[in-house]
Amino acid sequence: MGLIELIILSVGLAMDAFAVSICKGLGMKKVTLKKAGIVGAYFGIFQAGMPLIGYLMGYRFQDKIKAIDHWIAFILLVGIGINMIKEAFDEGSENRNDNVDIKTMLVLSIATSIDALAIGITFACLKMHILIPVITIGVITFIISVIGVKIGNRFGDKYEKKAETMGGVILILLGTKILLEHLGIINF
Repeated sequence: MGLIELIILSVGLAMDAFAVSICKGLGMKKVTLKKAGIVGAYFGIFQAGMPLIGYLMGYRFQDKIKAIDHWIAFILLVGIGINMIKEAFDEGSENRNDNVDIKTMLVLSIATSIDALAIGITFACLKMHILIPVITIGVITFIISVIGVKIGNRFGDKYEKKAETMGGVILILLGTKILLEHLGIINF
């Protein structure tokens, strides 16, 4: 996976956090840099940490799954992408308040980063080095989440569904690309 693909993957993974950040921004009467930074930090740290955990789990078992690793990557990425698209059209499930306390942010951070755990398993299957992807995912999620808080405060519900749908489509396309490359159908 090249740098451009990694950036695209990071943006796709960040779309759940972006959608929830928009909701957090909706609930804020006034967005402060501190509150936006807290939201971004929680989402960025968890979005970076989960692939690391998934990688360590997947790395441990990679010898047992080597023959089907591309299928696992495909199924995980497509499944996560479909779920993101489905959730984009699920009404009223997001938390809409400006509370950024530890309890609230931990729950939201875990909920938005579970898919990143599966991505970490995918990285292990692809025998990728994990440091650069973890840093890239964390930084991009932080930036996108801070922007999401501001957008949510300013523009409301307009972009939430589009962001999550776009993230799902990106993950589906990346999963398909990995499968087609391993099957020798395409070579990028």
